[in-house]
Amino acid sequence: MNDMSLKNKWIGQSTPRPDGIDKVTGSAQYAADFTMPGMVWGKLLRSPHAHALIKKIDTSKAGELEGVVAVMTGDDLPLLPLDKPLPTGPNDIRWISRGCMAQEKILYTGQPVAAVAAISKSVAEAALELIEVDYEVLPHVIDVDEAMAPDAPILHDWLKTDGIDGPTNIASTMVVKAGDVEQGFAEADLVIEREFKSAAVHQGYIEPQACTVSYKPDSQSTIWSSSQGQFMVRSLTAAITGMATGDIKAIPAEIGGGFGGKTIIYLEPVAMVLSKKCGRPVKMQNTREDVFNATGPASGMSAHLKVGVTKDGKLTAVEGAYNFQAGCYPGSPVGRACNFSFSCYDIPHALVKGVDVVSNRPNVAAYRGPGAPQGNYVFEAILDEVAEQLDIDPFELRLRNALAADKPTIY
Repeated sequence: MNDMSLKNKWIGQSTPRPDGIDKVTGSAQYAADFTMPGMVWGKLLRSPHAHALIKKIDTSKAGELEGVVAVMTGDDLPLLPLDKPLPTGPNDIRWISRGCMAQEKILYTGQPVAAVAAISKSVAEAALELIEVDYEVLPHVIDVDEAMAPDAPILHDWLKTDGIDGPTNIASTMVVKAGDVEQGFAEADLVIEREFKSAAVHQGYIEPQACTVSYKPDSQSTIWSSSQGQFMVRSLTAAITGMATGDIKAIPAEIGGGFGGKTIIYLEPVAMVLSKKCGRPVKMQNTREDVFNATGPASGMSAHLKVGVTKDGKLTAVEGAYNFQAGCYPGSPVGRACNFSFSCYDIPHALVKGVDVVSNRPNVAAYRGPGAPQGNYVFEAILDEVAEQLDIDPFELRLRNALAADKPTIY
């Protein structure tokens, strides 16, 4: 039966947004909108230094301030060993835990060192000013190339990489190889070699992170938060605080943007500990300054790329290196840059090296295909230059080198 008069239920139809009415009428509940009876405010004390040892934290005066109901430091969280991998799935809780609250040392400006809960924001802010932290300030490095230099300040004495003597800021390396690049460049009529550098770029979501947490010792504790994954909120909060996952219920609020930046957590474990200490719901919210200083952006990077091509526009070889900022702990998306930069092209000879580099910045987070945009930009920019020098239409150049459906990619 072929009845063209039958209308498709969804395709080609105008369908209302399920969240549209709530948003345009102002009734949508974002994480910062939640209130509860007996709720108190949580605030974080953040480090003014980019790299420092924490010698001592004195919270006694803050705890004595009228209106303060709880105080915490990194001592209130389980100390997860940095030099031993943990079976935590795609997210490494060792890094995420210390992004919520520093323990041994400070690794970036804005890293939390203590927190308070109080009956009002103003009391909480006054309490933060009473906390005394004794720092031993260390040299810091924030540029990816400077972090790789032999004389760079070392962030972690436990971080060692095969092929490199002693501690290093190079967390890992990878190589993608196909064919023989020397042969490929020998076959080329034109060789272009360029260097690139890009800065870290924040996702720029309009809504800062916020949460309200209510700890219940004999039943299910509850988290209301702005996140791109509430099951992740539940499992990571449990792992960081030492709670059982089944004892936590995570409820998503309406989200005011994330773009990958809200796939990890910053406030929820702190609010959980404060709520447990004071026996009341705790609400926390980042400021815009907190978001830009202390939450994960996309990686900055430097790259060196060499491309060989025949006079009729056929690619013969690619050789390159990508150095990606991971933030203060390993985990940049350099692998995606190495794998995906050339994956849609037929390149017989390729050698691409990737380096994951730590520096004194907050750990990076996802942002719209993490790693791929940086890598693609570098290669596509060179292709445009190739097209110009060979006087070939840029689209035609790409079509001539498009990978056939039955051919494997270089990775």
